[in-house]
Amino acid sequence: MELELTRKQLRRLLDLVYIGNWILNSTRGEDRFKDYDEVESLLFARAAQEGMPSLAETYQGEVIPSRAFAEGGIHEAIMEYENNVFFEILAEDLARRDMDDVPIDESNYDELAQRIDAYIDEFEAHGTDNITVEGAEP
Repeated sequence: MELELTRKQLRRLLDLVYIGNWILNSTRGEDRFKDYDEVESLLFARAAQEGMPSLAETYQGEVIPSRAFAEGGIHEAIMEYENNVFFEILAEDLARRDMDDVPIDESNYDELAQRIDAYIDEFEAHGTDNITVEGAEP
């Protein structure tokens, strides 16, 4: 298989591959999806061959994204995504809890959406500052 990419497209593909592999493997410890690591390694090795050697380095015989790549801003994008997802999941969990975890259908979907929006508004204004747990020691 052959794929023609511009240098800019290859650079964007590296970002996508890194983010995808991070999501799939960053919490798996030794139980990583090795085939995704192999694809990442293949593409970062290609980047080094295509005039972007600062984006790849070799570690224990494998080509991996370089420290410069990993510290170059890609984790800010990942953290922004994680923060958004965290607040969206929390808002929905709290809204469902407030509705006694009843099954959601067309008769109560609008109520769920309104509750989620109210939590999102709160999180946007105050983050988690106003979340408390009853009985917890300060």
